[in-house]
Amino acid sequence: MHFVFISSLVPVANPASGYDIANRVIADAVRLAGHSVSVLGFLQPGHQPANPHDTRLLGQLEVTNARVGKLQKALWLKDALVHGEPVSVAKMHAATPFDIRSALDGLAPVDGLILNSVQLPGAFRDIFADWPSVFVAHNVEARSAADNAANAATPLTRFLFRRDARLLIELERGLCTLSRHVFTLAEADRAALGVAGDEHSSVLPLVTSVTPPQPPSARVPQYDAGMIGSWTWAANRAGLDWFLGEVVPRLPSDFRIAIAGGIGSDVPQAPANVAFLGRVPDARGFVRDCRVIPLISRTGTGVQLKTIETFEMGLPSVATQSALRGMSALPDNCMTSDDPEGFAEALAAMVGRSRAGEALDRDGRAFHARQLDGLVGALSRGLQRCRTDG
Repeated sequence: MHFVFISSLVPVANPASGYDIANRVIADAVRLAGHSVSVLGFLQPGHQPANPHDTRLLGQLEVTNARVGKLQKALWLKDALVHGEPVSVAKMHAATPFDIRSALDGLAPVDGLILNSVQLPGAFRDIFADWPSVFVAHNVEARSAADNAANAATPLTRFLFRRDARLLIELERGLCTLSRHVFTLAEADRAALGVAGDEHSSVLPLVTSVTPPQPPSARVPQYDAGMIGSWTWAANRAGLDWFLGEVVPRLPSDFRIAIAGGIGSDVPQAPANVAFLGRVPDARGFVRDCRVIPLISRTGTGVQLKTIETFEMGLPSVATQSALRGMSALPDNCMTSDDPEGFAEALAAMVGRSRAGEALDRDGRAFHARQLDGLVGALSRGLQRCRTDG
């Protein structure tokens, strides 16, 4: 069958964010399941499509709030109010209905659509209703918006997140109703979206690439603990603020911590043993420079790609329960705690063992193989719903 992968941002050659990684892996896994895949969406500036010959671009579009100016943010808000849509969905009106129809006509014949997250599918839902479709819910977006509202720093930001949450409830319900099958990335999200039955939905176990990870090899860490992420995203920042404010003060002063990734202009206060590195050229090389990986999610839905990457690489970790969303089994070098004191104690204990020469790394290839097999199998079953007999 020929599917068109409808996504706000198309899969890219060098994915960096969790969303980019998930996009590429899901599209690649559909191909592994024996289907042909074309892609329709926007390209984020600075990237190249993963499969240029199978990609129909609607143009280039920067969708990250932290990378645009006040004027662009104001225009997005104006469009959101005009269309009665969440801000993330209103951004998609950089394309027109004519652009969407022309692109789909150019990709014909099409057996079905894979509606990837809410943004582009939600902006042009009436057009996409003309084809059989499945919906990939990366998160429960309404719940994430509500969580962001609860943690908002200003009344205006709180109002906007609450508005988005209200609109996203109806939008997610509509996409679930429109689609013949719904895929989520965590078990709890099925019930939250109202599609808990196996006939309506499946969970997709994710990997960071369909290519198996490298076997474990010797490394010489520079830092005791390290994290990398997009810290301008509200859910990630909530975890970082908790770690810096509640966990780090309970660690020894000689405990070396590195934080990589974009953090925006609002750099949090931290003691001298915490280094903010900004963007690093090699994300995997950076985490291999760290003895232990703190997995610090405190809120959100969906799955944490950084958790999956850590397990694939076989690196030791300490994780909150939120960071383990979607994980059915944990490696023996992952410790868990939601209590700041317990989290700090677990980190200090693992780093102490590593400093003493104990080998804490594991071979992550078995974890990857189980996840990939589950991903391809779940996609194969769900995509069968797009056959003309329903």
